[in-house]
Amino acid sequence: MNIMDFNMKKLAADAGTFLSRAVQFTEEKLGQAEKTELDAHLENLLSKAECTKIWTEKIMKQTEVLLQPNPNARIEEFVYEKLDRKAPSRINNPELLGQYMIDAGTEFGPGTAYGNALIKCGETQKRIGTADRELIQTSALNFLTPLRNFIEGDYKTIAKERKLLQNKRLDLDAAKTRLKKAKTADTKSSSEQELRITQSEFDRQAEITRLLLEGISSTHAHHLRCLNDFVEAQMTYYAQCYQYMLDLQKQLGSFPSNYLCNNNQSSVPSVPPASTSVIGPSAVASSNLVITSPSNLSDLKEYTGTRKARVLYDYDAANSSELSLLADEVITVFSVIGMDSDWLMGERGNQKGKVPITYLELLN
Repeated sequence: MNIMDFNMKKLAADAGTFLSRAVQFTEEKLGQAEKTELDAHLENLLSKAECTKIWTEKIMKQTEVLLQPNPNARIEEFVYEKLDRKAPSRINNPELLGQYMIDAGTEFGPGTAYGNALIKCGETQKRIGTADRELIQTSALNFLTPLRNFIEGDYKTIAKERKLLQNKRLDLDAAKTRLKKAKTADTKSSSEQELRITQSEFDRQAEITRLLLEGISSTHAHHLRCLNDFVEAQMTYYAQCYQYMLDLQKQLGSFPSNYLCNNNQSSVPSVPPASTSVIGPSAVASSNLVITSPSNLSDLKEYTGTRKARVLYDYDAANSSELSLLADEVITVFSVIGMDSDWLMGERGNQKGKVPITYLELLN
């Protein structure tokens, strides 16, 4: 027998087996043939495996969305992963926002309150971006990769063996049907022999499938450890972000909350609240904010001569009638008849202009 004859006979046998299974499957669907039911334990294991696969896929995909909201970036990472190549590093959203803030603050001037605040906020945003990158890397390695390995590895093996079990079951039931239809002694004898063989193959395949399915419990235990790693990574990330923002809040505590923007109109700055009940004791204790007392303000308003005053915050003049200020510098101030009570006239060398009284601390 040459190789071609052997291949032809094998193809014919495979075609006969496929046809037999198709007929058996169709008759079962039409209710014209009996079906061998799997034992309850095996059915329960199959259901558990299918449930694990469905929810693992959903959790994995939504975690990917959480870590990388940009769908185009996810597709690009998927393509690079399939090509077994490292995806190019790109700046993330917090880092990009931070860079914009730093660039804006530099252009506005680091010596101004707004520019300085923008730079500090930008640096914090970039630190958050770095923490975000670390969260993605840690979560991908410790959480997403094990889930993906189960879907693409263990479950594919289970699905393959499950399909093979289904085919062995169809062969068994087809053999039972042929035995029922056998009329002659020779036909019955060959059918009985075929039934014993198919029953043995079915039992062996059922045992193989059962052993694989029982490993799902171990999979759940492994995924539980991975879930703990993911929670720990998130906890670290949010703790870092909280600390970064807390530090930023302390750094910005020396700036007035109602800082005025530069424009062509003169505005009256609001007086910072003197009552600690409004700001809160903890906020006062944790910040560098200096509150000018009412008596101090009254002295400044009512005193008719010149006095020295320390500047509490940076201030950019809104127009030519005002005087720009730098925090901690000492200037000369005096009141002018008819001037708004929230403003004083300030002098620094040959420079003179209106200054907001809430930005000053009267010196003795």
